Amino acid sequence: MSRPEQTGAIALWRDRRFCRFWAAQSVSQFGDRITELALPLIAVSPLNASANEVAWLTALIWTPNLLAIFLGAWVDHQAHKRRLMILADLVRAAVLLSLPAAHLSGTVTLGQLYAVALLTGTAGVLFNTAYPPFFVRLVPRASYVDANSKLSASRSASYAVGPAIGGPLVQALTAPVAIVVDALTFLVSAVLVSRVSVDEPLAACGTTSVAPSLLRRAKEGLTFIVRHPVLRAGLGCAATVNFFTFVAGSGLIVLFASRSLELSAGVIGIAFGIGATGSLLGAVFAPKISRRFGVGRSIIVGAVLFPAPIAIAATADGPLWLRAGALAAAEFFSGFGVMLFDVNLNSLQAAVIADGMRSRVAGAYSTINYGMRPVGAIVGGLLATLIGLRSTLLIAAVGGALSLLWLLPSPIPRIRSLAPSNTADTAGDADDDQRPVPC
Repeated sequence: MSRPEQTGAIALWRDRRFCRFWAAQSVSQFGDRITELALPLIAVSPLNASANEVAWLTALIWTPNLLAIFLGAWVDHQAHKRRLMILADLVRAAVLLSLPAAHLSGTVTLGQLYAVALLTGTAGVLFNTAYPPFFVRLVPRASYVDANSKLSASRSASYAVGPAIGGPLVQALTAPVAIVVDALTFLVSAVLVSRVSVDEPLAACGTTSVAPSLLRRAKEGLTFIVRHPVLRAGLGCAATVNFFTFVAGSGLIVLFASRSLELSAGVIGIAFGIGATGSLLGAVFAPKISRRFGVGRSIIVGAVLFPAPIAIAATADGPLWLRAGALAAAEFFSGFGVMLFDVNLNSLQAAVIADGMRSRVAGAYSTINYGMRPVGAIVGGLLATLIGLRSTLLIAAVGGALSLLWLLPSPIPRIRSLAPSNTADTAGDADDDQRPVPC
């Protein structure tokens, strides 16, 4: 049964299809935490990679997002988005399994690690661009916030529990062998997604004799965002937040906590664990907060609460308990803020994007939004060298909080719920863009 025509909220706990998809995402998220730990360890330990070589490993994972605008345009031209998601899971599983295979034969190289990072990153972009049209066929509009809350809660839980599981696993099995666990989670995800049936209407372009070029479809995705006041403001805000939070970057925060705050690795780990708890609570309470204060206002609060707490850590001083507490508080409130921001903004975007544009819009959005991350990281490194860690973190906190300036003049603050009349009335001149459009 197709879901778009359903407007009332449903009990997602009793929806077997959603629960299967939720389980698939949860399993793969926990597996990802293992690989995020194991992949750099393979580079550092057996291969003796330098800091710059490890940095490139991280950069290559994000690099495919720069081409997401074109991949999204191609995905929108395909009729079966679910098959593409399954394919992405299978590709990631196969690529990851190449590492333990090479480890057993003693042939692991840095070049192979780079290839694994690039290929898994590309498959991730494929999955993420096929996901939006699949999601709206699976979940009714009134349940978008609830569904995103549950999916985000699993992601937050993986950050809290995943490293605790991944660390001992890597230590017991070695990093290359531990990656087998992540590969298996992608296989489980592929099986579960294959059992989630949704009605996937043929792409409109599939009925025409001459399909628009890939470049034209990519341009249409970007144009749709630029013309739509809600999407334009949301992207501007998200890209600004991403830029400044990556100016701070987890690496610089760890460096600041270690050298300036003089905290031990154990204390820093506890602080980050508390931060993951904030993310989990933010994901769980996001639907209640949005119902109480409105979707738009929740997005605004999240946009400020995500980056601003960096200043708490940056200004920390005094005895050990106060310095450690400041770092923990910063991580907690920032984690709560990012979930409040993501859950509501992702749900709002799902509500306003036209059916025929979802993948190409997701691709264009990812290219700009995630493209800001490596740029922010480079700027953060330069600033830390020139003006010091503390000043760099303060700039990141203030600059990130000012991202709300994208939202204030937009229709977003006036959006209380995802009811069609609500989002349409506040979209202004973009009302015509709400209709499905041809590929």
